[in-house]
Amino acid sequence: MSTLAAEYEQMTEEERKAKDQDDRALETEEQAALPYRWTQLLGEVDVHVPVPKGTRGRDLSIVIQKKKLSIGLKASQDKILDGELCKEIKVEDSTWTLEDDVVLVHLEKLNQQQWWENVVTHHPKIDTTKIEPTDSKLGDLDGETRGMVEKMMFDNQQKQMGKPTSDELKKMEALKKFQAAHPELDFSNAKIS
Repeated sequence: MSTLAAEYEQMTEEERKAKDQDDRALETEEQAALPYRWTQLLGEVDVHVPVPKGTRGRDLSIVIQKKKLSIGLKASQDKILDGELCKEIKVEDSTWTLEDDVVLVHLEKLNQQQWWENVVTHHPKIDTTKIEPTDSKLGDLDGETRGMVEKMMFDNQQKQMGKPTSDELKKMEALKKFQAAHPELDFSNAKIS
């Protein structure tokens, strides 16, 4: 455990709330100072970069690579955003558009089970442990994912009640069928794992 984590553990509930509030205020201030806004879901990051009024797509110089993002104006040497991405992206699924003097960059995360601390590595980080994902409904998921989530929920509920999980139930059912098909075998001393 790091010294900061140990210090946090030693704090009273009120001290923790005050520290969390101070940390959030500093994080908000740091993020507001960036030349862009960004949001994320587990699988994607969206970056909104303001550009001068009247900017057109052909005026922009945009580079989206597996670990790099660069946005600037062709007429200027200075980049609005330029750096190494904190995590890798799927380049072929990442896009950009220009709407109302804002460049909208959509980045598909390579690892879709991980929150990003920042967009580019040299910018201030956010505390990913404090992220509260938006509510999603089982109906929003595709069939295979929904089935997996429902199975996990069922298995978790069964474990909490001390009952067998879905995999254990399948094994028990298969054993019962095998025993019924082979009554001549004696399973009285068998240990099944």
